[in-house]
This record gives sequence, C-alpha cells and structure tokens, in this order.
Amino acid sequence: MNKVRTVITYGAMRKRTFDEIKDEVFGRVGTPERDNLEHELHAFRVGLKIREARKQLHMTQEELAARIDKKRSFISKVENDGSNITLTTLFDIVEKGLGGKVKIDVLVDTPPYEFESMMASEPLEEPMP
Repeated sequence: MNKVRTVITYGAMRKRTFDEIKDEVFGRVGTPERDNLEHELHAFRVGLKIREARKQLHMTQEELAARIDKKRSFISKVENDGSNITLTTLFDIVEKGLGGKVKIDVLVDTPPYEFESMMASEPLEEPMP
C-alpha cells in the first residue's frame, strides 16, 4: 500500500501587509471590488468608533437610543454596520447622544503641479498660540 504524505513548511514564509493581502484578494485600489471593500471598512470603523465612545461613557445602547429618540436595535445596527447612516443621524448620535463632536476630513488627489501652484499663491498660516 502506498501512502501519500503531505509536508507543509512554514520557515520561508514572507510577511505581507494588510494592503498587500487586500490587493491580492480584492484587487488594487480603483477596482470596483476593492473600492466596495474600502467603503465597507470605513463604514465599519464609524460603527466601532460610536461603540467605543458609548462604552467609554459607560452608557448602554438603550440609554444612547433614548437620548436621540431611537430604538436600541437601531443603535446596535449602526454599531455593527455604519454603512447606511445619514449625516444627520451621525451628528445626532455623536453630538446629542454622546456629547461629542464629529470631525470629517475630505481628501482629494491633487496633481502635483496644481498643488504646488496653490501653495505658492496662498499665504502660510501662522500656528495659533
């Protein structure tokens, strides 16, 4: 009887970054699959940040929901999947419910020549004391 033997070696494995794995599995940034993944990850992060803030305040989902006139199940849904939340609801949760502030950054790709000309024409702001 012949036995088949499988040998697995782990010694020469190359470490890869999370971005490299995402490139391999979902494609590079700019492909529909990858862009969809990135949007879902950002939405997931919103939910996690809301949950973390609520827990730091030792607040239950029920208490947060009551502060913004929503149901506990709605807060649970937002914390587990923040993808279908309006800006108005986000502001309500953070500002009315948690007593915090929302900070939003908008990042755009500016060609280097436009960026350099913008920088040359705009005065530099002095840091506030």
